[in-house]
Amino acid sequence: METAWALNAQGLSKSFGRKVVEGLTLTIRPGEFYALLGANGAGKTTTLRMIAGLTPPDAGRIEVFGRDVVKDPLGAKAIMAWLPDEPLLYDKLSPLEYLEFIAGLWQVPPDLARRRADELLDLLGLWPHRAERCEGFSRGMKQKTVLAGALIHDPKFLLLDEPFTGLDAGSARLVKNLLTRHVENGAAIILTTHILEVAERLASRIGILAGGTLVAEGGLEALRGHAGFESGTLEDVFLQLTAG
Repeated sequence: METAWALNAQGLSKSFGRKVVEGLTLTIRPGEFYALLGANGAGKTTTLRMIAGLTPPDAGRIEVFGRDVVKDPLGAKAIMAWLPDEPLLYDKLSPLEYLEFIAGLWQVPPDLARRRADELLDLLGLWPHRAERCEGFSRGMKQKTVLAGALIHDPKFLLLDEPFTGLDAGSARLVKNLLTRHVENGAAIILTTHILEVAERLASRIGILAGGTLVAEGGLEALRGHAGFESGTLEDVFLQLTAG
């Protein structure tokens, strides 16, 4: 029986000399786009790293599509993809070579990997640059190449840390369209972003972190209620909920 949750994280806590995340509970359903917002140092990246299995929690439990991230790390990571805020590429490879390499790590059959690579490069506007070395790419082109690598094994759960950094308006739209399609196909996405307009337009639910604690969660109307507003932009609500 398919689990009701793409992500079920309960009571997460993490300290690095000081408490970074404390008692955090997050649940996300399949086919849901979730934005996790917060000021610098609020615990967003640490939260994503714990969910991805890269940083062990001090306390709490994390399941991704029913797989325990701590007890079954290989099983959980096989259905996830993690995109950090700094794109990491092998600069001497071309996008096609990079995607072939990443697909091999995930044991994607070669014929399927090539079809997916061709499709992703086309959807992200990278097809004309498929044979060029990544060392000459702009930050935005590298970001799109890494995103293609994150999607090459068709993950059910995608974690994105500031995925729109360095993208121009045209590239940002291509990425938004691709991510929206991925969610429509039943995957789940959690992202962090400082671009509040992106969160408002893409996410079906938004969580706001302050001091490592989830202070509010929901759609814009629900967040306005938490902030005590009858109206106002997401920026107004965010600043109110994270004040102090």
